[in-house]
Amino acid sequence: MRTTRSSSVTPSTDEDAVSMTQVMDMMRTLQENVAASRSEQERMHEVLVALQARNEELNRINEELRKALQEWEERAVGDRSVPPSPPRSFPMPFSQEIMDSVVPANTVAVKASFTGVEDPEAHLTAFHTQMMLSGGSDTVYCKVFMSTLSGTALDWFVSIHTGHITTFQQFSKMFVEQYIVNKAPPLVSYDLFDIRQYQGESLRDFLNRFGAQIVRLPGKDEEMFVHAFKKGVLPEPFSESLIRSHPATFAEIRRCAVAHIAAESEVSKKRGNVAPAKPRAQARVQPQRVMEAAAGKRNQRTRHPYDPKKNKNKGPGRPRETNRPPRYEFVMGLFDLIAIPNIAAMLKVPEKTTEKVLGPKPDAWCEFHKSFGHSINSCLALGHQLAELVKCGFLKDSLLEKQAGQASGSQSEGSSTRCPFTVRSTP
Repeated sequence: MRTTRSSSVTPSTDEDAVSMTQVMDMMRTLQENVAASRSEQERMHEVLVALQARNEELNRINEELRKALQEWEERAVGDRSVPPSPPRSFPMPFSQEIMDSVVPANTVAVKASFTGVEDPEAHLTAFHTQMMLSGGSDTVYCKVFMSTLSGTALDWFVSIHTGHITTFQQFSKMFVEQYIVNKAPPLVSYDLFDIRQYQGESLRDFLNRFGAQIVRLPGKDEEMFVHAFKKGVLPEPFSESLIRSHPATFAEIRRCAVAHIAAESEVSKKRGNVAPAKPRAQARVQPQRVMEAAAGKRNQRTRHPYDPKKNKNKGPGRPRETNRPPRYEFVMGLFDLIAIPNIAAMLKVPEKTTEKVLGPKPDAWCEFHKSFGHSINSCLALGHQLAELVKCGFLKDSLLEKQAGQASGSQSEGSSTRCPFTVRSTP
């Protein structure tokens, strides 16, 4: 009986322990929920306080804007009694008559522009020339001429008093007086004697340059023009023809120059063509006599020791010293010298052989041959051509002073031979 009773008490104790554990878990969960609710309430309270502060700030700004708008309206009502100030007028030097005139739609736009540093009379001449196409009244000339001014010239025009300009003649006179310091000095007749033809300058270019100075002269003294041109032209066949023909006017000189200019053009065309090489004639073998043949055999039998000093210039790979051209010192480098158009036209440029090495130095580059093998300072072909040009006096101005006398001496010695237009080049 005692055993049965104790076994019945044990299950009830286990059930009580389980129920107590559940209750503790539920209380712990409730406490956590209560703590979370309190933290959420505190956060919501802080947000509410911030929103209230923001609302108060917006109310304050709204009140300030309302007061400012009210003050502005009161000020606007008070200013209505005061008349508004007139707008600032733009200064216009033209008179009312010029301002009221209308520029026709067919008026040609003048392309000339004046900024304040150009020649005023040259600008007026260009303006009149372009206005001749469309024409117009005096008022139109004033308005169109105003459109050609820019920069400091436009600032000067705006600074003129309002309504001061009434005619284009007055406007142009004021314009020339304002910029008279930019006016080019007038050309005097005797200045023509200072115009000389350059070395290598074509006759056509010299005629154009000389004629451009003649048109600037106020007078037309044809006799002086002819004498000045004869003095300035180089002593060439055309100069000799002028001495024989005795032209009286510069127009006759132009007519005489037509044939010579055509000849120059033809020669320049031939200068670019490569002339075929003349075949070398075969030398006739002279028969040897019996005694000479025997002497030659005896000389072949004799043996002499090798002398390197005696035979250092022999061999197919070494050029003869007699074939080397004379060395001249110029005022500039050879590459800059042959780049001058007048000098380049007198040189016979060899054919381009970039695939070949012309010389013992494969890393050296020759600007004249456009190939490797040697430098331009050691180029024999260029040296021979420059020597011929120095001998003819063509490069007299390009030599140094210490060699100018030598070049003049060689020119006097070779004066009987005429300077060729082209010099045959040897690679």
